[in-house]
Formats: sequence, structure tokens, C-alpha cells
Amino acid sequence: MTEAFDAIIIGAGQSGPFLAAKLAEAGRKVALIERRRLGGTCVNDGCTPTKTLVASARAAWAARHAGEFGVLVDGPVRVDMKAIKARKDAVVNASVKSLTDWLGGLKTLDYIKATGRFVSPNVVEADGRQLTAPQIFINTGASASIPDWPGLQDVPYLTNSSIMDLDVLPEHLVIAGASYIALEFAQIYARFGAKVTVIERGERPASREDEDISAAIRESLEADGVVFRFKTTVESVARADDGFSMRVEGPDGAETLSGSHLLIALGRRPNTKDLNLETAGIALDKHGYIPVDDHLRTSVPGIWAMGDVNGKGAFTHTSYNDFEIVADNVLDGGDRSIAGRIPVYGLFVDPPLGRIGMSEREVRQSGRKALIATYPMARVGRAKERGETRGLMKVLVDAETNRILGAAVLGINGDEVVHNLLQHMAMGTDYHRLMETVHIHPTVSELVPTMLAGLKPLE
Repeated sequence: MTEAFDAIIIGAGQSGPFLAAKLAEAGRKVALIERRRLGGTCVNDGCTPTKTLVASARAAWAARHAGEFGVLVDGPVRVDMKAIKARKDAVVNASVKSLTDWLGGLKTLDYIKATGRFVSPNVVEADGRQLTAPQIFINTGASASIPDWPGLQDVPYLTNSSIMDLDVLPEHLVIAGASYIALEFAQIYARFGAKVTVIERGERPASREDEDISAAIRESLEADGVVFRFKTTVESVARADDGFSMRVEGPDGAETLSGSHLLIALGRRPNTKDLNLETAGIALDKHGYIPVDDHLRTSVPGIWAMGDVNGKGAFTHTSYNDFEIVADNVLDGGDRSIAGRIPVYGLFVDPPLGRIGMSEREVRQSGRKALIATYPMARVGRAKERGETRGLMKVLVDAETNRILGAAVLGINGDEVVHNLLQHMAMGTDYHRLMETVHIHPTVSELVPTMLAGLKPLE
């Protein structure tokens, strides 16, 4: 027997639950299918738990540096990993419970804890039930990409998800990859007191960023004790009594490294394998994502794809924006879309990076006439007062329209300060308006106008 719904949502990340709730509140009969826990990666394995760990690591760092501020802390600073994990779990569980209680109070919402897969373009199977609806929304997210290194199957490696269960301090944490997830965990565990080595086949960390930003990130992590091994590839791994060994090929030839714990952080892959999409008539692109138009509609009428799985953004905020767009289109008859959505994201190392719009490299590749300015955090009063002067600010402006093209703020409160520039960029205002606005002293944001006053042609 097939059960009829007004809408079916497969996956409960940062789009699914909110869309399910909005549809249910509008009186629609909704089935929300999720095989793990509500909240997706952000709440369970990503933003919430990692930023909780970042806070604990920051506390450890502050304690070790207390003497620089005239504060005396007796004895060496140690961490209690079981207590750190317990605090992280409490924060995560509170978020999941809040979401569960909220959705549980919606009378027309049926939450099904199971794997959902298509039987036809408008029928989904979940937990032995056959569900049908004229509107189906996919929000199944992404998971860690695992390499095919020889011997890896015999090594108890960690991913961004499984490392959340770790309640001991690794003696030597080896991290494969030097992108955003890798860098955050590298600094976290280095500040906890572990030896940390990062293996990267490229020449620098966070290779998506401009070279000056990347170099500043590297400097910050190396100051915390992180060791980087660039231009290095992994040839094989093997289990050892005290952890694992890794055969690598680097600039100096082949060698063997050893570690107690291995974290694989080599990117993410969309969770599409179990959806049986071919039955629905949906073909994936070459990267495994579900192709969508600017309104998040797939090639099959009545099916949408939101969040990481559509390849249009790999962040909580883009996933939530996908929900807002779909809800506007489906419920309110609106025409919101992802067209013109400004790329925005953060890297939550310490100091953090806030990034918006185009990078310097992208502006150069575009061939347009532009202005550029940079400003070192070492010249920011707030940074000097806090003793945190690493990093820099950078902004790029269209030379003909005077509109902001992009910016990066790597430094104290950089993830917050960059929004100052984002709002003006979104409104398309002349940068002079921001430059001539009085800002509060002493803050980091007050130096944004000073930076803008130093704009010069990008050569």
C-alpha cells in the first residue's frame, strides 16, 4: 500500500528540517526521512561540535599564554579529553533535542528514521513503507572522501565524523589533507598538546586562498606546533602495534612515517549512492552531484535537491539559504534563486578567516580593472591589545564601478569583521560610502576604512 503525502523530504541537514516544518505549518502533510540524526553534518559532525572543540583548544592556548598578560597559572597546562568530549556531546545533544522537540510538535509531519530511496520519480521507499508525493526534496548532504591507499582497510583511521568519538589525546595525529577541515583539527589537537603532522600533496595549505592568506594561515598553525609536509603523497599505510606506519613520497624521496592516529581529510563526496536516483530519472554530474537549476530544481519535475548534494555550496549557510529559496518558490510563489549569491565562508582556525566574493587570483583571471588594498593585523590596535597580531585584511574593488568584488579578513574576529564588507558588497554601494563612515574605536572594523583609503590599481 502506498501512503500519500503532499511532500517528501529525504535527509535532515540544514535544509530538510526547516522546509519540513514550514510545509507542515502551512498545513501540508510531510514525510521527513533521515537515517542518522536530525541536524545533519553541521549539528552532529561539523559546525557545532568542531567549534565547541575550538573553544576548548582556545582555552588551553589562553592558559598557556596567560603569563604574557601578567596572569600566573601554576604548573603545566593539561587537558582532560573525556571532559572536553563530554562538553562537546552536551552541546550537540542539546541542539538535536531542540530540533527533535520542535519537529515532534508538528501534527502533519511524519518523521521516519530510515534510508530513503526512489522506487519511481514520485515514490520513495523508507523503512518498508512506500511513500508518494507530488513534491520530493533531497537533502542528503556529503561525507568524507576515502582514498584507495594500499593497506588502509587494515588501519583504524578517523574521519571528521569518527574523530568526534575520540576521548583520548593522540600521541601523534597525522592528518592527510591541508584544506579547511584538516586545518581546524590540526590546530585543535596541537593546542590540546598532541604532536600533529599534516601531509599534503600540494605546495601550501588552504590552496583555494591567495598565497599571502595561505602563508599567514600556515604561520599561525606552525606557531602552535603543527608540522606540515608539502609536495608529499601517500603510497601505502600499514597497521602497527602503537598505531600505524605510512609510506610517503616527498621532495627528499621515499620514507616511512609513523603515528598513533590517522585522520583522513581529503575532501567530501555527495551522499547519493543509496538514493537509487537512476530509477527517478536523475543523472549525476561528473563529480557525483545532483544537477539543479538556479531554483534548485532537478531535471525531473517535482524533485528538488538542496544543500551539499547539489554542488552549489558546501556550507551550513548555503544549505539554509537553499531552504529559504525553495520555500519562497514552493509556498509563496516567489522567484528567489541562487543566481548572484555571493560566495561567503569562514575557516575557523585561530585567528579565523572570513572570505567573501572573489579572491585576488579570481579577479586577475577575470581580466577586469580592479583596485586592491591589504592591511596587516599587526597594525590594528585591538589586535595589539589582545596580543594576537597574526594575519591580514585584503579587499578588492572594481575600478570602474567602485563596488567591492571580494575580501578576506584573517585575524582576530575576522569571521565577524568581514560581514562589514559583505553588506556593502550585497547592496552594491560605492566603497567610498563605507570609507567615509565613522566606526567605533577601538575595534578591528574601524581599520576597514583605513584599508580602503590605501586602494591601488591591481597590476
